[in-house]
Amino acid sequence: MLITIDNLLDQPTLKTVREMLDRADFVDGKLSAGKEARAVKNNEELSLQSPLHQQLNQLVMGALVQNKKYQNAALPLKLATAFYARYTQGMTYGFHVDDPIMGPMRGRYRSDISTTIFLSDKSEYEGGEIIIKTEFGEHKIKLKAGSAVIYPSRSLHQVTEVTKGVRLVAVTWAQSLVKSNEQRELLYDLAIARDKLIKTMPQADETGRVSRAYANLLRMWSEV
Repeated sequence: MLITIDNLLDQPTLKTVREMLDRADFVDGKLSAGKEARAVKNNEELSLQSPLHQQLNQLVMGALVQNKKYQNAALPLKLATAFYARYTQGMTYGFHVDDPIMGPMRGRYRSDISTTIFLSDKSEYEGGEIIIKTEFGEHKIKLKAGSAVIYPSRSLHQVTEVTKGVRLVAVTWAQSLVKSNEQRELLYDLAIARDKLIKTMPQADETGRVSRAYANLLRMWSEV
């Protein structure tokens, strides 16, 4: 399941985030890469020791976890702190699959859902598209600033070379309440139908049936 979220960050929030990143210290992105990804990763990331991390997460991750579309699509159980990445001219991130298990030893989590939040507008740089391989072919994604894309962490994906300008993104991962991507997709479709029925036909028998089906499938499939 591949889903985009428009306007996840509003313009005032985006402006503040950009101002913070403009004065941030970035380090070699290979420092946070797994064994396989390290060979194909060429970018920079905000230093993990930077005092800006907490402030950025309050703005960026705060907006993500409160977003209804993200909640319905990811059903997050555990959410990783974001990595803030910068790609300048010539930088790229070759095809890779995100590490299946992430986090420190006492806080391990399974990566089910990957999310990229675009912090620089697509007009500010050339290249830098995310290419995600799915069973339905390759998807090339480059969104406006403040938007996000959600995709299964198991997907083979890459960031193409930035040939001009600067690409800024926030990347995070989640362990979902529901491990199966196929089951999450069914629940997402049901959630959309349920929310519309609750809004337009709150007392209808059909609304109750869809709501009950959603709740009981989530109960059946969740790992909590």
